Amino acid sequence: MRNALVALALTVVAVLGTATPALAHNVLISSDPANGVSIAAGPPKLSLTFDQYVQGADVNQIAVTGPGGGQWAEGPISVVDNVISAPLRPLGPAGKYTVGYRVLSADGHPVTGELTFTLTSAGTGTPATVDAAKSPGGSSQAAPQSSSTGVPIWVWIAGAIVLLAIGLTVALRAGGNAGQENPAEKK
Repeated sequence: MRNALVALALTVVAVLGTATPALAHNVLISSDPANGVSIAAGPPKLSLTFDQYVQGADVNQIAVTGPGGGQWAEGPISVVDNVISAPLRPLGPAGKYTVGYRVLSADGHPVTGELTFTLTSAGTGTPATVDAAKSPGGSSQAAPQSSSTGVPIWVWIAGAIVLLAIGLTVALRAGGNAGQENPAEKK
């Protein structure tokens, strides 16, 4: 019975130890400008702060779409630890601006999201041109809408249940044979 309990404990530790990284996706904890805020003048850049390190790969994206559908993020995105920033063009029409983002999280999975802010006084800026929005180094491209390309959580749960069942079966068989005599030893 003791062997069965040890095997069960080792199986539980192995299952929990392998499932933890799947739950480590980054979470947005703040932004500048803040989500839902009303501002009188447009900021020179937009910053997003996450709970964990953001990988500095070229796949990170920030898109800022204005009331008329124009793109307002311009230039290269910078990543410093857990903060990702993009320079903004001077904002134009008053109204709601939508920020879409896609970042490569600490565990290697993409994380996407969206937030908004409202410009209360019209600015003098103009949106990026179509050519600027398509430029390879720019960040004016729209952020993809998929939520994650990682393995769904149900796969990890099913795997954990299978491993637990295998470990329990092995432990019970090993524990059941411990009290029996070996027929070969009787001779």
